[in-house]
Amino acid sequence: MRVSTSLTFHHLTSALRAAGLVLALLVLAPLGAKAQTWMVSTDAYIKMGVMDKFGQLGEYSAKFVVTDQTSGKAYVLVKQVTAGRNGIDVIFPSEATESDYFKTETGEAAQARPGRYVWECQVGGKKVVGGRFSLPETANDVTLLDNKKK
Repeated sequence: MRVSTSLTFHHLTSALRAAGLVLALLVLAPLGAKAQTWMVSTDAYIKMGVMDKFGQLGEYSAKFVVTDQTSGKAYVLVKQVTAGRNGIDVIFPSEATESDYFKTETGEAAQARPGRYVWECQVGGKKVVGGRFSLPETANDVTLLDNKKK
C-alpha cells in the first residue's frame, strides 16, 4: 500500500506542476493586439557645405555660423578639412550626441525650430560663402487601424 500511495502522490504532484505551468503560460502570454499603432518622426534639416574648388589651400578650418533670425542666437560648428579633400558638408541642426555639433558660445545645442536663418562659412576669419534658409513646421498624422470585424 505504501507503494501505491507514493505512486498516487507522484502523479498528483506531476499533474499540479503541469497545471501550474499551463496557468503561468496563460498569464504571461501576450494579449492580442487590439489596434495597430505606428510611431512616426519628422525632422527638418539643411545641408550646407564649402569647397576650395581648386584645392589651393590644402588643409584648412571651416567655421560654419548659423543665426536664428527670430531669437538672434548664433550656432557655430568648426570642421577641419584635410588636404586632398578640398571641402566638407555639414547638417544643421546636428545631433548633440555627435562629437561635433552646432552650438552657441554657452554650449546650447541647435534645434530644428521653424523659422528663418542666415548662415555663413568662414575660412581664415573671412566669410567665403553664405546664404539663407527657412526650416518648415512639421506635423505628423497617425492613423489607428482597428482589427475588429465590422
